[in-house]
Amino acid sequence: MPRQKRTTKTLAQRIDLSYFKRPHPFRRWRLWLSVAAPVAALLWLGGLAIARRDTVYSAGPVSSAHAVFGARCELCHVGRGRGFSKTVSDDNCRTCHDGPVHQPNQVFTPSCASCHWEHQERTRLELVSDTGCTQCHSSLETKTGVHQFDPRILGFDSVHPEFRASQQGFTDPGTVKLNHEVHLKPGLKGPNGAVQMECGDCHRVPSQASGWPYGTAEFRNASSKTPPDRPTAPLNNAYMVPLAYAKHCYACHVLLFDKRFADPVPHDKPEVVHKFLVQRYSEYIAANPSEVRNVSLPAQRIPQQPELPLPRTPQEWVTFQVAQAELLLWQKTCKECHAVRPTPGPLPEIAKSAITARWFRHAAFDHQPHRMLDCTACHSRAPKSRETSDVLLPGIKLCQECHRSEAKTPQESAEARCFKCHTYHDWSKERPVKGKYGIRQIVEGGAPPGSASGAGALIP
Repeated sequence: MPRQKRTTKTLAQRIDLSYFKRPHPFRRWRLWLSVAAPVAALLWLGGLAIARRDTVYSAGPVSSAHAVFGARCELCHVGRGRGFSKTVSDDNCRTCHDGPVHQPNQVFTPSCASCHWEHQERTRLELVSDTGCTQCHSSLETKTGVHQFDPRILGFDSVHPEFRASQQGFTDPGTVKLNHEVHLKPGLKGPNGAVQMECGDCHRVPSQASGWPYGTAEFRNASSKTPPDRPTAPLNNAYMVPLAYAKHCYACHVLLFDKRFADPVPHDKPEVVHKFLVQRYSEYIAANPSEVRNVSLPAQRIPQQPELPLPRTPQEWVTFQVAQAELLLWQKTCKECHAVRPTPGPLPEIAKSAITARWFRHAAFDHQPHRMLDCTACHSRAPKSRETSDVLLPGIKLCQECHRSEAKTPQESAEARCFKCHTYHDWSKERPVKGKYGIRQIVEGGAPPGSASGAGALIP
């Protein structure tokens, strides 16, 4: 029997067109699920809203500094918009901390949130991305058109200028004559025998700023005032304490002036030294009047110095001895370390020491994280330095050996982003902020005492 030819019409007659009218378990479950799922979601969201939990629509955890009110979104999101579109304005950030501007000459001022990103699983908001800095410094513009800094900086290990102190032609502004090579020689004569000095004997952080380890003599200074050129030590352990004569030099370099006296002259201004000498010699001749004709001639140790007439009275003896002692001090003792400048008056001028306490004026450096390194690993030129003018800081290329971008070698590199050395805000110009909230408002979201309003009272 020949096979009947199938057509579209004959095939369509085999399809049951009323199948959807008959009940089926799959269609029944689909109906119930399409109704139950939205209802359950609404009930869940309603329950979270009643419990004041915003985890379902939160952008993520806040930084550790804001963790105490991390669930109080309305404390920060008070800008324009409705619902989830409310932004965080700079004015609201300044409710708690008023960060000063970067530079008064800047053309563009970024918003707080453009640099300090919340909800990014960062524990510290100050760990900003380099893009926040390079948006201006990659092609720097100023209101006046004058640049104090390099107008093109892309990153520490990419396009960054050499440190100012390490640039060619820059010299140490200090005037105290210090020869590192001599002080680091083995067998150096100390107050109690031969010593081998190390960098850490003089260069220390404040928490370790005790006296020089090889000397036990007690420093005595006749002046009650601190010399004005003595540098102020930093308050933290990031920087080394500037050297001071009383702690680092006195034990070896005692300012003796006459064998009759065991105590040295004070390490102070010429006026103070002169007053001290007059007082000591006056007291001595008053107790020993027969010494008028017994004079010491320290000037004989200084060639080409004019001879002074011998004294005949106690007053002349004091004047003579003071002049001889000062001649020795100004022309030999003090001159070994200081620049002594003549003046029209009887006393010279001692140049200010100008010891640099902080070399990077526009950047921060911390010695503490680098304490595992030997001092000469970074300051390699120090053992052979003979001149005060030598700048013994490392250049940027040495720092870049460790501080490289994380994207290149994250396991072997130190932090190299801009914030590690630079800050945007000049916190010395920070304005005081007057708080507006109570603890209950921050933690619980309650109204302040005596207020009839609810949580809405949180927003000023």
